[in-house]
Amino acid sequence: MKRRAFLQTTAGLATSAVLSPALAAPRRPRPNIVLVLCDDLGYGDIGCMGGRIPTPAIDRIARGGTLFTDFYAAANLCTPSRAGLLTGRYAVRTGLGYQVILQNDERGLAPTEPTIASVLGAAGYACGLFGKWHLGHRGPAWPPTRHGFDQFVGIPYSHDMTPLSLFTIDRSGETREEPAVLADLQQRFYGAAERFIEANATRPFFVELALSAPHLPAHPPATWRGKSPVGSYGDTVMEIDALMGRLIATLRRLGLERDTLVLFTSDNGPWYEGSAGPLRARKGGGGYDGGYRAPLIVYRPGAVPAGRLCGAIAMATDFLPTFCAMAGAPAPDVSLDGLDISGLIEGRTDVTPHDELILFDNEDPVAIRTQRWSCVSSDYYRGRLFDTERRYPQLYDMRADPSQTYSLADRRPDVLADMQRRLTDARRRFAPYKSREIPAAFQRSGAS
Repeated sequence: MKRRAFLQTTAGLATSAVLSPALAAPRRPRPNIVLVLCDDLGYGDIGCMGGRIPTPAIDRIARGGTLFTDFYAAANLCTPSRAGLLTGRYAVRTGLGYQVILQNDERGLAPTEPTIASVLGAAGYACGLFGKWHLGHRGPAWPPTRHGFDQFVGIPYSHDMTPLSLFTIDRSGETREEPAVLADLQQRFYGAAERFIEANATRPFFVELALSAPHLPAHPPATWRGKSPVGSYGDTVMEIDALMGRLIATLRRLGLERDTLVLFTSDNGPWYEGSAGPLRARKGGGGYDGGYRAPLIVYRPGAVPAGRLCGAIAMATDFLPTFCAMAGAPAPDVSLDGLDISGLIEGRTDVTPHDELILFDNEDPVAIRTQRWSCVSSDYYRGRLFDTERRYPQLYDMRADPSQTYSLADRRPDVLADMQRRLTDARRRFAPYKSREIPAAFQRSGAS
C-alpha cells in the first residue's frame, strides 16, 4: 500500500528530527490542542493516503507524527458528525442524528450539552472555533460562544447554503457580520485561528479550525486556481495543505510545537468529487466505510511517535474524553460513547479501547465495526435505503477485504450471528432517542 511504504521509508528521518537537541526543551504538562476538521475530505485525497493531489505539508506532518488508518468520523453526514465530535456522543442522543440542519431549520445543539470547548474552558483553556459551525443558527443553539467557545469566526452552515454571512463573535456577545466571499473563506478562517493562537500563547488553548473545504462547490483562491492535476477540488485540497504548513510554522515560531497536539481529519467521506481511496461508497452512503472513514494525522514532536501507522479502530467521538484525559479535566457527567484514546495517540498501546463502533444512517444503526469485522445491514439502492440483512447478509473481514467487496457471511456464521446480535442491541439501545417525526424543515422542503 502506497501510504505504508511512504511512511516506512521516512520513519527513521522523522524520528531523528523529533529527538534532535533543538526540540529537547521540556513540554508543558497540559498540551494545547489544535483540531483541523476538513469538510468532505476523502480518505484517499491526500498524498500519504495514496492520493493524487500533491499535499507535501500534510505528508511531512504525517511523517513526523502518527497516521491512523482505521479512524471513523462520528457520522457520514455533516451535522451529526460535528455533533458527535464536539459532545463525545452519537448524534441521536443530542437530537441531531437526522440529516443536516437546513437554512430554515429550528434544530440545534442544546447549550446544556457538554462540549469539548465547555469542558476544556472550565479547566482553564482558551477555546476558539474558526470556520463552519452547522449545529444550529437559530434560538439557543446560536452562536457557538454559548457552547464554551471564547471566540467564533466563521459561517453558520455549509458554504453552498444561502444566505451566507461571515460572523465574528466573542463571549461578550459583540457580533460583526459581513458578506462571505467564498474564495477567501479558508484564508479568513486560518488567519483568525492564527491570531487566536498568538494571543493565547502563554496559556493552554483549544482551537477547532473547521474548514468549509473541500466541500463542493470548490472555490479556490486565485493563488491556487489551476494548481492541481485533478481540477478545482484538488486546488482547494492544495490550499488546505498550505494552511497546514503555515500552522506548523506558526507553532514553531511561537515555541509551541512541542506543547501542542495537532490533529488533522475530516467530518465524513467525499461527496460528488474526491477519493474514498480503496473504501466502498461515499458521504451519506449507508453503512459502508467510504462515507465514515477519514484520515487522522496526529502530531506532537516528542510526545506522539513519528512515522507510525496505527491500525486500531477509533472515532471522532473519542476526542472529548481523550482531550479531558490529556488536559487533566474531569469528563462530563453524561453518557459518553467515545473513549480515551490517548494511549493510541502517544504510542503506549496499539490496542483499541473499543469493543465495537456503531455506524448510523440518520438515527438508525446500520453497521457494526469491530477491530477485525464489519457487518453492514443496509445500503442505498435506487434512492431508498434497502435492508440487506435477511436476504443478503454482509460480513466483511477488514484485515483481508478493507474494500468490503466479498461477504463471508456463509463462511463464518458464528461471527455473523455475533455481529447481528450487536446490531440488534444497538437498535434497542438507541431507539428511545429517535425523533418522533421528521424535522419540520424537511417536511416544509420536501427533502428526506
